[in-house]
Amino acid sequence: MDNSLLITLAILASALIAFLTDRIPADIVALLVAVALGLTGVLTTEEAFSGFSQAAVIIIIAIFILAEGLKRTGVTEKVSTLLLKVGGRDEARLTVAVMAFGSFLSLFMNSIAAAAVLMPAVSGAAKRADIRSSRILMPLALSTIVGGAATLFTTSNIILSTLLVNSGAAGFSIVDFMWVGLPAVIASIAYMAFFGRTLLHGESMLERTQTPTRSERDDLVAAYGLGQSLFRAKVPENSFLIDRPLMESTLREKFGVSVVAIERDGRKMLSLSPTTEIRRGDILVFEGEENDFRKRDVEPLMELLPTEEWEDEDLESRQVEIVEAMIAPRSRLIGESLRGVDFREKFGLNVLAIWRRDREIVTNLAEETLQFGDALLLQGTKERLQIAARDPDLIVLMSRDTPVEASPAKGRTALIVFAASIILALAFPSILGPVMLGGALVMILTGVLSTDQAYSSIGWRSVFIIAGMLPMGIALVKTNAAGLVGDHIGSTFGSYGPLVMMAGLVAITMMLVQVMNSAVVATIMGPIAIQIAHQSGFDPRAMVMSVAIAASMAFVTPLGHPVNVLVMGPAGYGFKDFVRVGLPLAGLLFLVVMAFLWLFWL
Repeated sequence: MDNSLLITLAILASALIAFLTDRIPADIVALLVAVALGLTGVLTTEEAFSGFSQAAVIIIIAIFILAEGLKRTGVTEKVSTLLLKVGGRDEARLTVAVMAFGSFLSLFMNSIAAAAVLMPAVSGAAKRADIRSSRILMPLALSTIVGGAATLFTTSNIILSTLLVNSGAAGFSIVDFMWVGLPAVIASIAYMAFFGRTLLHGESMLERTQTPTRSERDDLVAAYGLGQSLFRAKVPENSFLIDRPLMESTLREKFGVSVVAIERDGRKMLSLSPTTEIRRGDILVFEGEENDFRKRDVEPLMELLPTEEWEDEDLESRQVEIVEAMIAPRSRLIGESLRGVDFREKFGLNVLAIWRRDREIVTNLAEETLQFGDALLLQGTKERLQIAARDPDLIVLMSRDTPVEASPAKGRTALIVFAASIILALAFPSILGPVMLGGALVMILTGVLSTDQAYSSIGWRSVFIIAGMLPMGIALVKTNAAGLVGDHIGSTFGSYGPLVMMAGLVAITMMLVQVMNSAVVATIMGPIAIQIAHQSGFDPRAMVMSVAIAASMAFVTPLGHPVNVLVMGPAGYGFKDFVRVGLPLAGLLFLVVMAFLWLFWL
């Protein structure tokens, strides 16, 4: 082996370890790959940064902007509303409706965005139908992931089409994926409707507290275990808190507690602000560690009262509600603390608890660093909650009584621009990049989106992963690493014909995407599939198509796709839930995919 080959393999191995351990953000790892390939001389400077000039990057950026135009103008909200009418109260029917809508949206927008748009409507529909959310949210996640197999507008599919073009072959058109992807979607819907949903044993935080005799009303306070962290105390004579606003009380800073309600003159005040003043004789409802508070309360500044049993009604009123919310994909809150972003001041809401994977966090919330997939228990007025529901940083899991504020004219414009972009892309696939970017720019020029809204809608992490990892594909070909791996796979499967070779590529790709970003898998497996085709005399487009379809099967583990992480918190899923449901589905889709690859691509 020459030095360039060894260096390329070393960089690839290091990147794979970094991706799997997830200690360094995936986009940073991808950019480090491009820099390393340039610094070591494996690639020229132009080759190392050529990913930024690829059509794949432009198309992904355009798709984010076009999808945001539909979302901001309420077009996708109308799809969500229609879901509530179609789904009904039958679990199987609602499962089919959720998966059909999820698959449909993922044809035109990023899978994470499609899931985020539908989650509030799906949660609301499940509650009204008296169906556990854990029976519905995994079907939603599966549909948006598998739906990406039926369209070009998926990150991995765009990358693979670009790799084909770079190798001298024809790229894929929008309809090429449908002949195999749509049967996979239909099979996954049938599987979940008739069998897969019966394997779901996960319970959401709400459902863990429910019993057969429980009232229909969901008790979020009990579900989050919040009652153990609530206690009451009275403001006595001579307390230094008297006549002080909450923001100057130092209760959070010095005593580690938050005030979630004030009882005064026989009535309960729930809509609190930083300027709300504390009065003599007030009874404050605190959230925090009572024993720790007792140790610090040396003045004493408060008179602790007997412990009570807490329910939602204790922290709600006609105007104030408690709801759940998820940290949205690409949210600016990710990596920040509640104190750091002035959450209470920005949204006018109290964060009562955080649910992360399989545990609740109810103390020291202000300093807790927020993560993607976190579920927040929010308390606030209906007006503030409705405003938060329209904020791109949060996904509020409640029925939206107030529609998205957008003019019908803008909605029509957004739909026309989007439809025109798709039609032109179908008619002129050779100029897909300029067509899609042109559509995105028209969204801005017509006033559907502002420039700031367009920039903030772009998933820059996905963009940098693509731009950083595409040069690895060049390096794998340039150093013949792809050829060597292709020789090995070809010698194992090649003598059995193209169908067996495609089956091998599908199986390897499906295994990799369960633990690794699909875009990364595409940049690795794409060049290998192309080299195998050239060496064996097979159709390179057929070989790459097998990789593309398999790259959208990331549902056996929660590590495979961000959408899986998105639904874990509100549905209460664990690792075993994904394996239990995903493994049989993977086996079924392997057979379906191979049948239709043979039918349409051989």
